[in-house]
Amino acid sequence: MSIQTLAASSIYKDLVDERIRGLHQEAAEHSIASRVRSVQKARRQAERASARLRAALARA
Repeated sequence: MSIQTLAASSIYKDLVDERIRGLHQEAAEHSIASRVRSVQKARRQAERASARLRAALARA
């Protein structure tokens, strides 16, 4: 192999490695965002349940 071929191969490997790191980072961010949405949904559900309970207790 020539020096140019080795250099091109090294650059290609670096680009692939960088893309893989970027995809892993993107997946991690997506996972965190998904968990945040789940927590927000659970919080809204808990708030609605609490409001229903307060209303029921007020009628009792």
